[in-house]
Amino acid sequence: MFSKPTRDQLIALAGMFQSCQLVETLSKNGSVPADHFNVCIESLFQKNPENTEAVYGSISNLQLGIETMQELITLNSRAKQSDTLRYIVGVIYLSKKLRHNKEMLNLISERLDQASRQAEHFSVAHANVIANLAQVYQDSLSTFRYRIQVNGYANYLQQENIAQRIRCLLFSGIRSAILWHQLGGRRRHLVLNRKDILAQLRQL
Repeated sequence: MFSKPTRDQLIALAGMFQSCQLVETLSKNGSVPADHFNVCIESLFQKNPENTEAVYGSISNLQLGIETMQELITLNSRAKQSDTLRYIVGVIYLSKKLRHNKEMLNLISERLDQASRQAEHFSVAHANVIANLAQVYQDSLSTFRYRIQVNGYANYLQQENIAQRIRCLLFSGIRSAILWHQLGGRRRHLVLNRKDILAQLRQL
């Protein structure tokens, strides 16, 4: 019998689901709401947050992630066609690979410090900052043999600014997956604790 998911674990999960849902939307529609996107990007810069909620600013910032999680866990009709679930599996897998690679973790930490200073100078969603973060992703997580294949429309995926934003969102999804693991979350919990997760989500 597994312990019930904690509120903090669900907040980190909502962050991960939000990032992956935005990857699907961006790759198929060519745009996503700026506020949802910015929450994900800002989470990459939270090194010493006061608590789990502070990583994302507030629970209300994760509404999209919470709704997506509810849909995918209940496996409603829309969820069955969703690529988001595949991205979730991918970011959890890559987060595990990253956790066991101290050298890469150190590289990412240093590069995120540089990007954070750049974001203070410009803004979190500035094209230069997004390009920098996307490059960090390419230089680190993209070097693993396993890569997340993003489905979408070629005319969007071939645009460099959209490709960069997708890499940033996958990056933030992996960040949330690592946070979830640090808080005691495990992949089997998603399968075996669905009822408890849904009950907790309603409270959130």
